[in-house]
Amino acid sequence: MLFPSPMQKTLVYDQQSCQLRVEGLPDLSAGQNGDDHGILTRWTLRWAGRPELEGERDHLEALIAVVLPYARHIVSGVRRSFGDGSAAVRIVPGEAGVHTLHLLSRQSGSPSLDLNLDDAELADLVRVLDRLRFDPRVHLSLTVPPERPLRARELIQRVPLQRRLAAPVGGVAALALAASLAVLLPPPQPGRSPANVKPVAPAASPAAPARSRP
Repeated sequence: MLFPSPMQKTLVYDQQSCQLRVEGLPDLSAGQNGDDHGILTRWTLRWAGRPELEGERDHLEALIAVVLPYARHIVSGVRRSFGDGSAAVRIVPGEAGVHTLHLLSRQSGSPSLDLNLDDAELADLVRVLDRLRFDPRVHLSLTVPPERPLRARELIQRVPLQRRLAAPVGGVAALALAASLAVLLPPPQPGRSPANVKPVAPAASPAAPARSRP
């Protein structure tokens, strides 16, 4: 029977809908001791009324790699999936604020698991992952995707199609209206062209009356 090492510590991160527990050891070769976590041995994610998730370091990194950029895109108004079909963890947007977390089991005979999270549960999951990342006791050097600004194409796609088409369609309609009005206007008369108008001599002023001499 294997007993846990007396140096093994457990870090607990609680939110309203979930709890993340990380078990690990200090890396003595790096001069760590006490509550430092330099070696991750096991982690579990507990949900209220949901199956408990557990795994090793690579599973935790896979969870972070899809959940954090997905949440950042959702906040920016861009709904897109993260993680391909063969990835250990995948998250896709659903309808009415539902986010489906797909977990692929690597053990033969174990079915995959789908968890439907609402906005509040997704926010709690992001909080516990961020608390783990920024905990000064954790020295795991987790592989986290860089926080880059959204691409211009993604920012354009978040604008509804009707709003994107409103400006060009309105411009074309205004141009067509101006062209129609120009066709309806009568052409100018040749006789009234400014080049054919003769100047009119000014009228002579009336002569002043002659004065009689005394």
